[in-house]
Amino acid sequence: MKRSRLLGLAYLSPYLIGLMVFTMIPFAASFYLSFTDYNLMSSPRWTGLENYIELFFHDRTFRRSLSVTLLYVFLTVPLKLGFALFIAYILNYKLRFINLFRTAFYVPSILGGSIAIAVLWRYIFAYEGLVNMLLAYIGIEPINWFGDPTNALFTLTLLRMWQFGSAMVIFLAALQSIDKSLYEAAAIDGASKAHSFIFITIPLITPVIFFNLIMQMVQAFQEFNGPYIITQGGPLKSTYLLPLYIYDEAFKRFDMGYASAIAWVLFVIIMALTLVAFWSSKKWVFYAGDKRS
Repeated sequence: MKRSRLLGLAYLSPYLIGLMVFTMIPFAASFYLSFTDYNLMSSPRWTGLENYIELFFHDRTFRRSLSVTLLYVFLTVPLKLGFALFIAYILNYKLRFINLFRTAFYVPSILGGSIAIAVLWRYIFAYEGLVNMLLAYIGIEPINWFGDPTNALFTLTLLRMWQFGSAMVIFLAALQSIDKSLYEAAAIDGASKAHSFIFITIPLITPVIFFNLIMQMVQAFQEFNGPYIITQGGPLKSTYLLPLYIYDEAFKRFDMGYASAIAWVLFVIIMALTLVAFWSSKKWVFYAGDKRS
């Protein structure tokens, strides 16, 4: 038994070492550095709560970045989940070439986070890009997608929505697991497809909706490539998300202590919203064998 345990630990050791070296140690180090003044060139100097006081009481850029980040998350997550569920519902039908369509809809989630796609998105929505060319063709004036603060964040939201493939696949698996006899019984009772979707489909896939909600929310808070490559946080910091602010403080201004403080504030926000989601799930998530009425 002891030998088998040692053998198991040996197999797990690459993962455990990687977890310690690349996750736990940096995690603890960033917490310590958030209470210091550290510029990479000299030893960290302990400053206590100075970084956090500066953040919450004096840093208008942080408050602006935080509000933009929250708006971005609350825009992208519901829209992306709704669109992913809509496409999954369509792809759940037995249609000709359905596997080809499923693959085609999944591909953007693989490519969407890449630098190349962000560059492509910038050219598609440029003032003389493909989108404005199509608008001009139907008689609509060109739109300044990235130069207008109102449009810039919306355009980045579209990029995030376009990466719906992973959520769609999970929704599709959940839809396929629903017993078809439930729909047949509902149809016999005269229920429409809309009623069946609302009163059968949605309640039965609430655990999957909850899982996708948590995963997409965490990913949205960590969004970096799109805003950095496409808008660099502009115009007027309308797309200046917190990950961009962390990057600028750490690698442009070399203020690692301040960047660590911002990162920990972001972590606490994500953790708090996740806990709220878990608390609220008791009201709307239904699991198999649940006795709630």
